[in-house]
Amino acid sequence: MDLLEPFEELEDPRIDRTKRYPLSSLLLLILSAVLSDCQGASEIAHFGLAKLDWFKRHGHFTDDKVPSHDTIGDLLRRLDPVAFAACFARWTARVCQITEGELVAIDGKRLRGSYDRLDGKEAIHMISAWSHQNQLVLGQLQVDGKTNEITAIPALLEMLELKGW
Repeated sequence: MDLLEPFEELEDPRIDRTKRYPLSSLLLLILSAVLSDCQGASEIAHFGLAKLDWFKRHGHFTDDKVPSHDTIGDLLRRLDPVAFAACFARWTARVCQITEGELVAIDGKRLRGSYDRLDGKEAIHMISAWSHQNQLVLGQLQVDGKTNEITAIPALLEMLELKGW
């Protein structure tokens, strides 16, 4: 099973001349680092250096180099967030083994520090589906505000393709 297959349809936003690393290698690095509790492009780059031998054994970064934090940050800023979220939801469905009868928790959160009073930007509100058994967020959606969480739940559940709800 190819773990990155759900990301194959994700459009690579980089310019051809700047593609030193395949998108699949960058995504594997980013996903692995974030699942290992790395936060931010610098920590992801350091994680790649620390785990370079592992990545090389699996056919990635065979030139003994990992992308810089600038390369990682640029990619993360350019990826289409809606397309990435859809691919990520398919990926989590493939990675985790949801057992019959398992409960999935739905929760809404306001992202701390996401508001900007000077620019008049409201705080970002998200709803997430959490699999307790797998200790994994199965999917999440941004909502317009705290009051719209309930109306977004059916879309989140539809995205997850859960059975029995």
